[in-house]
Formats: sequence, structure tokens, C-alpha cells
Amino acid sequence: MIKRFLKYYIPHKWLFVLALSVAMLSSAIVIIIPLLTRSLLSTHIPDKNIAVIIKYLVVILLAIMIKSLFTKIRVKWGHYLGVRMEYDMREDFFGHIQKLSFNYFDNTKTGHLMSRLSNDLNMIAEMAHHAPEDLLIAVVMLIGAFSVMFHIDPTLAGMTLLPLPIMIAWGMVYGGRMRQGFRLVRKKIADLNSSIENSVQGIREVKAYANETVELHRFNSVNTNFKDAKEYQYRLMSTFEAGMTFFTDFYMIWVIGVGCTLMFKGLIQIHDLIAFILFINYMLDPIKRLVNFMEQFQQGIASFERFVEVMNIEPEIEDKPNAVTPTTCKGDISVQKVSFHYPATEITVLDEVSVEIPAGKTIALVGESGAGKSTLIALIPRFYEVNSGKILFDGKDILDLTQRFLRQNIGIVQQNVFLFDTTIGDNILYGKPNATESEMITAAKNANIYDFIVSLPDGFDTLVGERGIKLSGGQKQRVAIARVFLKNPAFLIFDEATSSLDNESEAYIHQSMIELSKNRTTLIIAHRLSTVQNADLIYVLKKGKIIEQGTHRELISKETYYHTLYNKTLFE
Repeated sequence: MIKRFLKYYIPHKWLFVLALSVAMLSSAIVIIIPLLTRSLLSTHIPDKNIAVIIKYLVVILLAIMIKSLFTKIRVKWGHYLGVRMEYDMREDFFGHIQKLSFNYFDNTKTGHLMSRLSNDLNMIAEMAHHAPEDLLIAVVMLIGAFSVMFHIDPTLAGMTLLPLPIMIAWGMVYGGRMRQGFRLVRKKIADLNSSIENSVQGIREVKAYANETVELHRFNSVNTNFKDAKEYQYRLMSTFEAGMTFFTDFYMIWVIGVGCTLMFKGLIQIHDLIAFILFINYMLDPIKRLVNFMEQFQQGIASFERFVEVMNIEPEIEDKPNAVTPTTCKGDISVQKVSFHYPATEITVLDEVSVEIPAGKTIALVGESGAGKSTLIALIPRFYEVNSGKILFDGKDILDLTQRFLRQNIGIVQQNVFLFDTTIGDNILYGKPNATESEMITAAKNANIYDFIVSLPDGFDTLVGERGIKLSGGQKQRVAIARVFLKNPAFLIFDEATSSLDNESEAYIHQSMIELSKNRTTLIIAHRLSTVQNADLIYVLKKGKIIEQGTHRELISKETYYHTLYNKTLFE
């Protein structure tokens, strides 16, 4: 996993080198300052050489100024490094989830994905910048300082090493515990985000059922879990940092005590002790950096584990290595003995279903809710894979075609239309992003939505709100149909496109459907059978099986299941 993390440094290696270089130079300057101070105290002040003393003080001042400049460079470009790595990871993450199959999203909460995209990646970025830098500064300063200190007085230097193993052991013991705490917090904040998202998206249902109290209790539950997880994390952190604070403070007292004892015995001079105290004072910063490194590393690794967890998920539906993209498309569909059940259950949804949809014809698939109609149309563009049987598109098995080819040549108008939280124009252009304004207007006219759009103050620039909330059901349907007009697919699917609309809206949609279906292969999924009377052929689906087929007139004359359905829907 560390190797996988390190690859994100490669595109920004020069920023990484710059940040570490100035960090190392800054550490070297820090080591020089106590040496200059010792030289002043031991030689030049006793000699009362004012000129040399002034030079030394000027050099120390310049060293401090250069160190400040290096700090600016390190903080600025080091954070740029973290931000750019975060950008790359977020881009990879988003690109990866775009490839994942529907089944993954069926079983994953959006709030959990949002938590990984925001909180986790932000934590990883902080680690990417600070962890190597803090570790390098700590190592350079500790090695450099102890090298000089052993040169000055090996006895005192050796005594100053004694507390370090205890401090390191303390950090290692609590580092592992904190990692578990950070992972728990990351999980609970994802649950919290998911709860908020569900409640906000369903706010109309919440208010319609006067269930604000229910939502509050539900939120309080996940909020309490998040609070408890953070409190557990901070209990560990407080013990960890309290211990490290004690050890660092004790460290200074230890060095002063040992130094005073050695000086009392005449084994060291006062200027050596002062130099040691300065070294130790400067060394407390790298020791604290080691503490921060352990803490940030644990948080970052916990977040990166969650990042990798998603990146390791392979798409369940992928193109074959030899999948083809035909240059032409007629839109001829043949469903041959297809059976299917969703991955989460063994319950059969489709049982050896066979349907022929000839190019240029309009075919209807009817049946009661739960019969498997929408499942069948999800298999044609390979949103899910068939368990057995096969589907042919223009005579070729859809498994041998690229997903992109299939989906570019299939247009779907669903009952529950999704509109993006942007303008009407942008939502129509989603069918063909590079379309001209003239093409967009023509699509809107064909969908019987143009007059409504131009009546709005902002026309095509009118914002539709989240999920198109500012438009009526019929208006959203017509925007969706305009989008499909612009896409201009060879094969068209209407999935219960008018089932939830009033009569006036249904009339508009029906007219748009007729216009859109011209010279295209069309599959109509319908519960309301009045919309399929003119279909070239009707297939009747019941409990996952095709039980009869024929034209509307033929099926009505048989007075079987279709006849019963038709009479039933007349009164709906």
C-alpha cells in the first residue's frame, strides 16, 4: 500500500525535492546556531573582541532570516504538493467510481463516497505534505545535533540519549491504538454524511408525514456514534500527547540536571552546557515533529486504506479485450432465453425470456409492477449482466460490443427523470454536449417544451434546481425527451414514461414519443396499456416469464391475462 501511495509523488517529484531540500537546509541552519553561540561564549566574549562578536551576531541573524525564508518556501510549496496530490487522487477516485457497475451503487451510500472524496483525501493530503517533511527534519536535526554534541562532550551526549527510547516506545504503543481510533472516526463521519444526505433529499416526505421527530432521532443516533468515536479518539490522543509533553519537559530537566552535575565535578564548561541546552531546546521541535508524524501518519494511513478499499473494487461489467465498436447501427434487438437475478438475492426476476425487437419497429412490453419489465431493459445496455441466455444487438452478442457503443446508440426515457442541478439548456445538451444552439432548440421543439422554455424569464438559462425540483413532472419528462432527441439513438426505450402524469401532460408526452419514435427501433415499457395499442407487437410479462404475445387487437380478442390487464388499467 505504501508503494501505491508513493506513486502519487512521481508527477510532482520536483516539488517534493524542493520541500525536502529546504527542510534539510533549514535543519542544518538550526544546528549551526548553537555552535556559533558556543564559540561566542567560549572564545570571543572572554577575549572581548567586539568586532568578531558583532560579526557572529550578524551571521546568527542572517541564519535566522534564511531559516525564515526557507520556512516560507517549505510551507507554501509543501502544501502545494499536498493539494496537487489530493487533486490527482480525487481525479483517480472519481474516474474509478464512474467505471463501477450499477450493483456497487445499489449497495453503497452516497454519503460514504462523499466522505472518501472530501474528508479522507484531505487527511491524506496533509500526511503527504507533512509526514515526509517532519520525518526528514527530525532525522536531520537529531543526527546532526547528536553528532555535534558527541563531539563536544560524549558523556553528556550519551546521557541525553537515554530518554529517547522511552519516548519512541510510547509513540509506537499509542500510534497503533490511534490508528484504529482514526479509522472508526472516518467510518462514523461517513455514516453521518449519509444520514444528512438522506434526510435533506427526502425533506418533502419528511414534512409530508410530519416525521421531523423521527429524522431527528435517527440523526441523533448517528451523531452520537460520531461523537463517541471522536471522544474515544481524543482520549487516546490526549494520553499520547500528555505522555509526550511530560517526556519532552522531563528531557530538558534531565539534560540540565546531568549537565549541572558534570559541571559541578569540573567535567564540562559552562559554555558547553549552554550549547547543550540550546541543542536540546532546538531538538524538542524535531521530537514534536516525530510525534506529529506518528499522529498524521496514522490518520493518513487510515484514510488511504479507505481510499484503496474503493480503488481495489473491480468493475463487475467490463469490455472484452476484443470488444468491437461497429461503424453503423440499425437497432435490431434479440433477447434469447435470458434469465437473471440480482447479485444480492437468488430470487429469479427473469426466467428464460425471449423477445424480438426488429429494427424500425415499435414493440411493447407490458405487465404488472414487479413482473421484470424494467430489469429487462437494464440488461440491454449492460447495466447488469445476464445470468444465462444472450442478447443480440444487430446480430452481435452485446458482450462482444463495447459498452460505449451500446449506450451511445440506446436512448432511455424513464418514469423518474433525473435532471442535473444546472440550467434547462445544460440538461438538454447532456444528450450531445457539442451540439449547436440551433440543434438544442430543434430538440426542444420536437419534445413540445420549447414554448414553455422561452416563456421563462431566463429561457434556456433557467436553473431547474436539485433533481429538477423547480419543474413539474411533465416538464421534466419533456426536457428528458429533448435530451434524447439530441442524442439521436438508433434504439429507443420508454420506461413507464407517462405512468405518473396527468392527462394533459400525458398527451404532450405521447405526442413527443410519437415524434421521437419515427424511423427508430422503439421498446415501450408500460403499465397503462392505453399507450401501447399502436405497437407493432406486444409481449406480456408475468412473474418473470413471457406468457403471451401479439398485437393489441389479437390479445384483446383472446380475453386472457392481457385482456384482464387492459380492463383494469382503463379505470386507473
